[in-house]
Parts: sequence; structure tokens; C-alpha cells
Amino acid sequence: MKVIDFVEGIKKISKKKINIMEFCGTHTHEIFRYGIRDILPENINLLSGPGCPVCVTSEEDIDYIIFLSEKYNFGIITFGDLINVPGSSESLNHLRAKGKEVIVVYSPLEAINIAKGNKDKNYVLIGIGFETTAPNLAYTLIKIKEENIKNLYFLSLHKLTPPAMKAILDRGEIRLDGIIGPGHVSTIIGRRGWEDVFNRYNIPFVIMGFKPEEILYGIYLLVMNIENGKPSLINAYKKSVKEEGNEKALEIMYKVFKKGSAHWRGLGIIEESGLILRDEFEDLDIKRIYPMKIESKKNPLCKCGEVLRGVLKPIDCPLYGKVCTPETPKGPCMVSSEGTCSAYYIYGRR
Repeated sequence: MKVIDFVEGIKKISKKKINIMEFCGTHTHEIFRYGIRDILPENINLLSGPGCPVCVTSEEDIDYIIFLSEKYNFGIITFGDLINVPGSSESLNHLRAKGKEVIVVYSPLEAINIAKGNKDKNYVLIGIGFETTAPNLAYTLIKIKEENIKNLYFLSLHKLTPPAMKAILDRGEIRLDGIIGPGHVSTIIGRRGWEDVFNRYNIPFVIMGFKPEEILYGIYLLVMNIENGKPSLINAYKKSVKEEGNEKALEIMYKVFKKGSAHWRGLGIIEESGLILRDEFEDLDIKRIYPMKIESKKNPLCKCGEVLRGVLKPIDCPLYGKVCTPETPKGPCMVSSEGTCSAYYIYGRR
């Protein structure tokens, strides 16, 4: 079927006003990029959720990284998007401007060569991302242990997606009639990884891909599921998502990590929603060496937290498009290309 066929099919079966949330930042970006909101019937309201790992990183975590650099002169090794995420008053980019060592890598394995080449300097590798990136970081930590590297430590900011979905549904701030399941995360945890969420809330749930026809096909299935009143958990991305997920990746991930609490921007502390290091890897855990509690200050004007929960749209934030733009972000939702504010600013303005 063509895109237009899915759109016409949705219009034929869609009768009532429904709210659908996509939890994946890539879905948010692609939905805006292809103007999918514009071609759907007006009774279908698409909401963006906390599906951007950079966006949900808390002020406290950014402030802690800055503390490690300024107080103990640690070199910081991180992925690119994180350097512009604001803490209470500064970002990692500000550290760079002050002459501190902040290194952006594309692969976490690069951190090993950096540490080997600078044995007189201590480094912290920042692990960030959802279930999709965690196995790569886990493999890196296994190699660090095998090679007995003593000047490279690790800070886990990894988060698990299903607990965040539960947190939003438990809050009851918005009524959700259907959920667009994250495609990338599902390649790791599989369709079965969402069964607990589906069984608990009985909300129609469709895992879908990222091409416009894949998204519209998934929304078509979701709307049909909502209208017939028989909720299902459907995998519409079978070319990439297996029932049981990627068992090898999960094995590596849980060899290194175990579940623990995590602080989400906009959602607070959610139990069992983070990945923390197992005892066998505790000598790499920077928080065990410097268990510093950071008291952070939030920007009261920034509504990124409400945007992440689907309560507000970017245009409802007083900073959006004025002092907060992709060039001068005041909140993390404008920093990452997967952030709702950034996607809305780049594509929604047309």
C-alpha cells in the first residue's frame, strides 16, 4: 500500500478523538520531518514522549560531571549531543571553553585508546542512552577490565524505556488511547519487552519502523485497534524486531549492568528505570569513588519536563523560539536532534 492509501484508510476507520504518544525521539523527528501530523485527520492528536535520552538527562547529572572535571580534573569522554545539555548554570561545552578536557567520541571503544595514550590523566566515560546503546557500553567496560586500564572510570546515565512509560501512565496527566512503540529499543528487548506495560494498562500498542509508510501503517493498525475496542500489542516492524529481541545484546548488557533507580528530567526518580554497574565492575564506577550529592537549580521558565510528559507542546513554553533555539538552547529538548522542541522548531515552523 502507498502512503496515501494508509491516510485514506485511517480517515475511513477513525471516528473519535484520540491521543497517541510516540515514545521514541527518532519517531518524533521523522513524524515532523515528513509532515505526518499535517496529513492525519484532526481528531488524531499525536503527542511526543520522553524518548530522547539526552533530553531526559537531569540537571543533577550534568552538574555532577562538571563537578568531577572542575574539582578533580577528570577528562570527560562523551557522545556529542550531551555537551550542550544545560545543568543548573553550565554545560559541558562551557567546560571546554574554560580549557577543561571534554572529548567527543563516536564509539565508546575510543575511550580505551584515549586512556592508554594519556596514563597520567584520569578519565570518565559517560554512558548515556536507552537499551539500544547500553550493550555497546557494556562491551566496552568488559574490554576495560580485560586490559586492566586503571585511569578510565565510568558514569552510567543509561535508562530503561518501559518504566518511563509506566510512570507517565501512572501520573494520569494526559489520556492516552494508543502508544507508538519505539522501533530501535524494540530491536533489543523485542515485542516481549513490552508485555508488562501492555498487560498492566491494556492500551493499544504498535511497534513500528521509521519510514513514512511504516509510521502510517503502524498508526493505521493502532487506530483500527482503538476503534474496535480490542487492545493488542502488535509488532509492525518485523524485519528488525524479533519476539524475544536480541538475546546476545541483552546477555552482554546484563552481564555488566543491573537495574537501579534513575533520575529523569521531567519525571523525577523512577525505580528500576536505570542501569547501574554490577559489583564485579564497581572499581570502574565513579559514583562509588566520589558519591557526591549535587543540589541543582532548575530554570523555572523552561518547560522541557512538561513537553517530555506530553502535557505541553513546545510553543507553550515562554522560552521557545525566542531565547531558546537550536543555536542557543536553554533546555535539553532543544539540544538533541531527537528532542521535541528541536524537531518542532526545524520542521514544525514550515
